[in-house]
Amino acid sequence: MPVTIQQLIQWKQQGRSIVALTAWDYAIAQILDAAGVDLILVGDSMSVVLGYETTLPITLEEMLHHAKAVRRGVKRALMVVDLPFLTYQESPQQAIHSAGRALKETGAPAVKMEGGYPAMVETIARVVQAGIPVMGHVGLTPQSLHQLGLRQQGKTEEAQARILLEAIALEQAGAFSIVLEHIPADLALKITEKIRIPTIGIGAGSHCDGQVLVTSDILGLSEKQPPFAKVYTNLRETITKAVQDYAVQVRERKFPE
Repeated sequence: MPVTIQQLIQWKQQGRSIVALTAWDYAIAQILDAAGVDLILVGDSMSVVLGYETTLPITLEEMLHHAKAVRRGVKRALMVVDLPFLTYQESPQQAIHSAGRALKETGAPAVKMEGGYPAMVETIARVVQAGIPVMGHVGLTPQSLHQLGLRQQGKTEEAQARILLEAIALEQAGAFSIVLEHIPADLALKITEKIRIPTIGIGAGSHCDGQVLVTSDILGLSEKQPPFAKVYTNLRETITKAVQDYAVQVRERKFPE
């Protein structure tokens, strides 16, 4: 049976941890789904497979193109589509239009939007009122990298209080879940205990209701991994070796046999 938003909330109540990863194409999505991943995020972290240095250049058209491929590979997991930079920040109307396109054109049941400042909370509330489920995202928000950098957020008491209030405001706005990125573990615990919707951590310690990582990071495909990522295998080395072996056999006329 497909994973639903209601199930995620039930799993939080039951203490059942949520497994999430990112996907960017049909093949990876199919593998993740068959392996039992609960939530698949078509994240703007696909910048690593498109060759962008940051998430900022990604367009809505690029996101929708890849999300359609991912949707075709997903049978069980809950699929969430990131809205790229400047496709939802201008106004609630723009956000509703972009989120609506994501649902209509890809078949995904939900979108993700970054930020918990007052204007964004209002925008997310309007999108939810339009019938579109939204996952929030606070802490380190990569689309704000020129303001925040890529360093850990919530290091001071003032910053921690602000992030906690942002998470509470997003829950009140109707978000069904919140990504907590690169914040101290004790802050993530405080947020997770305070709100009733699931928290999905990435570099936020072990107390969140679930965890997400960029799939290219855990597979060892990324050129650079963030400090909180874990490499479970090194496909970059495996693929390089396979290609080199193939090249040698072709040049020595050993393939085809």
